[in-house]
Amino acid sequence: MQYEIEIKVLLGEKEIADRFRDDIHRQFSDLKLVDTNSQLNHYFVGGNFTKLKDMLTERKVFENDETWESSFDTMVREGKKFSVRTRFVNGVSILVVKFSVDDTTSENGTARREWEHEFSLSIEELDQMLLDADFEYQAKWSREREEYKSEGVNICLDKNAGYGYVAEFEKILGLEDDLDTAKEELRAMISDLGYEELDQERLERMFAYYNENWRDYYGTENTFEME
Repeated sequence: MQYEIEIKVLLGEKEIADRFRDDIHRQFSDLKLVDTNSQLNHYFVGGNFTKLKDMLTERKVFENDETWESSFDTMVREGKKFSVRTRFVNGVSILVVKFSVDDTTSENGTARREWEHEFSLSIEELDQMLLDADFEYQAKWSREREEYKSEGVNICLDKNAGYGYVAEFEKILGLEDDLDTAKEELRAMISDLGYEELDQERLERMFAYYNENWRDYYGTENTFEME
């Protein structure tokens, strides 16, 4: 597992997203579009990680890979807050577990570690595995994503149901790297572009509102505004 350092920018409207796309191409001379995709992300709460590990073992996820199993155990033992989700993208179903390593949340935090694995299952079948391990649905999300890469940074431009357009600036770091320095580097990039980081408190209010009302937004073009 590695560290994921991520800072979000709320863009909202298509006009602003179009301008943002132009801005990052001007700012980063080596910027490359590496993928465009549509995603389904299903978030879960609660759950029994012992049951989940037993199910993963039955499916031979850890077979012949002690490091993979050890990283799962370390995650469960040391994680502060967890975010468990299934994802369907490019025809593949993925189980993703993220946990915070700072005081922000595992769902939207600025410093997290991540464990994930691909399955030859439908997202409904993968969801059922989590439900059988005593997890419950928190919300279902849908989005369209453009993924860009420049040296040392990944930038995603998302069109999220509910939120509208959101940009994510991300660095992937090793255990020995300075997490706080990486955060400041990303914030400086955002400032140089003329944008502002999405405040964590506002993001949490948005996240909570969506979770309460996700059926009005999932798979639609509907958005809401929240200060």
